[in-house]
Amino acid sequence: MAETVEVAIIGGGIAADAAAAPAAPGVLRPGAVPAQYETLIQKAAQTCPGITAPLLAAQLEAESGWNPRAMSPVGAQGLAQFMPGTWLSEGVDGDGDGIRDPFNPADAIASQASFMCKLLAAVTADQGLTGDPIDLALAAYNAGLGAVQQYHGIPPYPETQAYVTQIRALSA
Repeated sequence: MAETVEVAIIGGGIAADAAAAPAAPGVLRPGAVPAQYETLIQKAAQTCPGITAPLLAAQLEAESGWNPRAMSPVGAQGLAQFMPGTWLSEGVDGDGDGIRDPFNPADAIASQASFMCKLLAAVTADQGLTGDPIDLALAAYNAGLGAVQQYHGIPPYPETQAYVTQIRALSA
């Protein structure tokens, strides 16, 4: 059974402030993310087709508000708000120091991209699902792949539906 990834949705912030200036698809607008994370996000966005830098940045904005020490009330950790069980299977060593740490921005961002790529591949391959593959992958990141499969698309959970809408708006 897929583990549910719980998130805390936090509005506003840097990505929202940068929404006024348009950017090319897949390209971060100048100032859209904290400078210390820009290179990490650009590198992570090269993990697989479809998972772009603006998408990753929008998720990080919503997940943690750019706080690498974020902890949700249900135990999600770090910039990308991984639950400990999901981190055990999906966390990667993004900076090559031999340690997988959800509170290390390099590890969290690389893990987020890797996990999103896996989710995108899973929803794309599942012929029983309806909806945009990116939206389905975002829903799976929020509610778990099992929930997306159970409902054959985005689950009817208000939090998950709001999450997908928020990420798409922030990344546009």
